[in-house]
Amino acid sequence: MGCFFRKDMKKIIKLIKNDILLTIAGVLALISCFFVPPDINFADYINLPVLVLLFCLMIVVAGVRRAGVFEFLKANLSKMVRTEKTMVLMLCMICFFASALITNDVALITFVPFSLMILKNQKPSCIVFAVVMETIAANLGSLITPVGNPQNLYLYTHYNMNIAEFFKITTPLGAVCLAMILVCLILRKNTYLSSENQQNGVTLKKGAVAIFSGLFILCILSVLKIISCYITFVVVVIATVIYDRKLLREADYILLVTFVFFFVFAGNVARIPVIYDFIVSAMSGREVLMSALISQVVSNVPAAAMLSAFTDDAKSLILGTNIGGLGTVIASMASLISYRFIAKEESISKGRYMLTFTAYNVGMLSILLVIFS
Repeated sequence: MGCFFRKDMKKIIKLIKNDILLTIAGVLALISCFFVPPDINFADYINLPVLVLLFCLMIVVAGVRRAGVFEFLKANLSKMVRTEKTMVLMLCMICFFASALITNDVALITFVPFSLMILKNQKPSCIVFAVVMETIAANLGSLITPVGNPQNLYLYTHYNMNIAEFFKITTPLGAVCLAMILVCLILRKNTYLSSENQQNGVTLKKGAVAIFSGLFILCILSVLKIISCYITFVVVVIATVIYDRKLLREADYILLVTFVFFFVFAGNVARIPVIYDFIVSAMSGREVLMSALISQVVSNVPAAAMLSAFTDDAKSLILGTNIGGLGTVIASMASLISYRFIAKEESISKGRYMLTFTAYNVGMLSILLVIFS
């Protein structure tokens, strides 16, 4: 009995060390349950479509990788791009503009694995910088359009806005964000990429490329709410089982559970009377600042849903919740995706990543709050 207990404890300790974010999320969710006991409203906390789409995209990206697409792109890009600065700049610009169309979650789950592959022979500091800047680029690029992230879509519909009104708010913010990203990239010391990245003879599995490209398009249509995410889920699972059921193991189930824990924590926090009363008294005239700060604790999506009940100032809430996506790793749930990919890289220190992530995020958050609040 004692032997089994020790083995179980070792497994738990290993899980805590390897998945510290999961542990933090679980502890926060548990603590919040002491203030808001579980009830029927808990079901409303879980954004099931987000979890379903994340799962589908994880499987599809794994299939695209297995088909050799990333290796093919890596080999060809390495021939054209020879310096670290140019490569990271290109990756960040792809994330910035793609996220405005396919959401920050989709951009990161698609391009971060590709970045880790193409930069795997570079120094850990280069990889950390690239992923941190890609995450920032995806979070900030997604603010430009109503479909770029969940909080924009919610606020756009909640305040019954037209597209011209929305772009009038987000375009100046997006321009400043793009300028900040470019400055960070330009100031980065330039080095040549390792010659080991230059490969020849990479072949594509054309059948797999066709299958998973089609599934990826299906996922994007679900993101745009043209097709139900549940239909997409069924199609993706069936197609994967037929093609290669082992791909189902590639989904990051730890990340999905982490999201669930944070959904519970955020939902409970919004129902604690002391916090509710504080928000009511603090919001007036400080909507941008308050929504950005509250996003640091509950993330910007639930912050947008929660704070929309306290103000009619759509502009300030859009600015605040999008700016608030910077800062802590949970300020934007999309940032957890990048962290999980980094956490799997044994050569990269999670502590170094978090320090770099926090430094750049807090710095940009402070600048944007000074300009727009």
